[in-house]
Amino acid sequence: MKYNIVIYQDEDGVYIAECPSIPGCVSQGITEQEAEKNIRSAIQECLEVRREKGLPLTISSKVVEV
Repeated sequence: MKYNIVIYQDEDGVYIAECPSIPGCVSQGITEQEAEKNIRSAIQECLEVRREKGLPLTISSKVVEV
């Protein structure tokens, strides 16, 4: 499956990666590439835990105009 991710650099220079469609699915890395690699693993682990707990695997998201 394909999931959207967001990667940004924090104030300490660390890259943070999040998967907005999976609550709490966050990782980090020293480089953007490392953060992307780490979020792939985090997505797999988060989905496994959500599956075990009987939670919905993902949540829906919408785009709104402001």
